[in-house]
Amino acid sequence: MSHTPRTIEATLVLDAKATLGEGALWHPSEKVLYWIDIEGRKLHIFNPPTKEDKELTVRERIGTVVPVAGGGALVALQNGIHKIDTTTGDLTFITNPIKEKDIRFNDGKCDPAGRFWVGTMALDTRKGAAVLYRMEADKRIEQVLDNLTIANGIVWTKDKKQMYFTDTRTQQVQAFDYNNETGMISNGRVVIEVPKSEGSPDGMTIDAEDKLWIALHKGGAVGCWDPETSELLTKVTVPAPQTTSCAFGGEDLDTLYITTAREGLDEKQLQQYPGSGGIFAVKPGAKGVPASFFKGNV
Repeated sequence: MSHTPRTIEATLVLDAKATLGEGALWHPSEKVLYWIDIEGRKLHIFNPPTKEDKELTVRERIGTVVPVAGGGALVALQNGIHKIDTTTGDLTFITNPIKEKDIRFNDGKCDPAGRFWVGTMALDTRKGAAVLYRMEADKRIEQVLDNLTIANGIVWTKDKKQMYFTDTRTQQVQAFDYNNETGMISNGRVVIEVPKSEGSPDGMTIDAEDKLWIALHKGGAVGCWDPETSELLTKVTVPAPQTTSCAFGGEDLDTLYITTAREGLDEKQLQQYPGSGGIFAVKPGAKGVPASFFKGNV
């Protein structure tokens, strides 16, 4: 028996006016929110208590950011994966498996063992052009999935036995059996079908109860689903239609931060949703899990 999901509303906490805000990640030791503006070509570091938002220009489209054990972060730029010094903005090139000029990196995260997983997409979003990569601690990079369109949200369960992943165009979230020792995945299966009327599944995070919080692009919301039952439990409405990613943060990991975009919105829409491109937040009654660091020597 399905039930009506509870609905809560997020509020604007940073009026950033980003072109394509994305990649929300709470840094567990620095206690700040890392986020990116893909088309603005910037890494942002937002400190909610002080409202300070530090910008680091990276000069290329930036798909995602993850913290590195020992300091700094990895950024997946259109010209490759780099380490960034988050104090100075200095970049150190690591590797670039992408050969085509019209393919860019998109969403990614580190798994519990400290490997970096990152997907791609074509600039024209053509079907089947995207893949999912896994970068090991020794910087070796392997292609794990292919024939994707927009590789997006990726998370792991707290028992380290399941990985969830979304290819936005399919409107689906897939579960895979995950081996934390080897990084291998198997037995892919669909666990959530997002109705088109709700928007398209974009960035995703997981809470301490292994529920999935999925940003719904063009849906102006984040949905919380139970992947075991495929049931939509909670809907966080956002006064910005292009919701793109989300991450739990704050001192107790009980605040959900949500990135948004304003790309492609016309004047009327921007007047209706002036906070588009900003960071929104809500306390939804759930707690997140700390982000995993990349554990390689970079």
